[in-house]
Amino acid sequence: MAKKIRIGVLISGSGTNLQAISDSCDSGKINGDITFVGSDNPGALGIERSKKRGIATFVVDYRPIIQSCKKDPNKVSLPDDFDLDDVLSKQNLFSSNAPPEKVRSFFTTRAVAEAKLIDKMKPYPFDLLVLAGFMRNLTPYFIDRINTDPSNPRIMNIHPALLPSFPGVDGYGDTFRYGCKIGGCTIHFIDYGEDSGPIIGQRAFRITGDDTLERIKEKGLKLEWELYPECIELFARGRLKIVRMSYELENGKKIEKNVVKIL
Repeated sequence: MAKKIRIGVLISGSGTNLQAISDSCDSGKINGDITFVGSDNPGALGIERSKKRGIATFVVDYRPIIQSCKKDPNKVSLPDDFDLDDVLSKQNLFSSNAPPEKVRSFFTTRAVAEAKLIDKMKPYPFDLLVLAGFMRNLTPYFIDRINTDPSNPRIMNIHPALLPSFPGVDGYGDTFRYGCKIGGCTIHFIDYGEDSGPIIGQRAFRITGDDTLERIKEKGLKLEWELYPECIELFARGRLKIVRMSYELENGKKIEKNVVKIL
């Protein structure tokens, strides 16, 4: 039998996807073990759940870090290995016309928080980092220190919409308000943009005329709890490969992008 993978999990809330992943590890649906659960939110219920299961936990509270950096930018103690120019050259979270000071402030404050997050993770080696409702955009500074091999990404995220439609913090809400007849969820690898990384898997559900937003969320969560463990197991079995594909747009322009091939 293949060696179990070590899974690190980051959450911000109750951790329902964390529970589904943990249960799948216990049942053998995922050939892996959760080595730690971390959060940016001291009040995250998922942290307490994990403690009860004997899983190592930690919290890096982003809010006071960000507030402190904004209060006195000159006293910000940046990580020694932080290169703002390198981060700015890679990031796809902000458009080119975004206010430069706002962009610089975002990436410097996040680097302080992310460095603390990395330090907290160091005692717990992992093969895959799973974002299970972690409500913070990760920057190139953090991503490059986890994805040391570009051909082998190892940060996985779940999004409550059928990407590339409706990226951002409220996928189900955006789907509902737009009047879509189909909703769904997406599992993808993280890249330097917002919910723009290579897609691993998707599940869809029908939206009827009498569906409320709460009902749509219920439908989506049931699929999330099935899909996330399945995609993690594909990673555990070494069946996910990143390939570079070239596409020609209607205007004749060619683009290249990374896609996931399931072996």
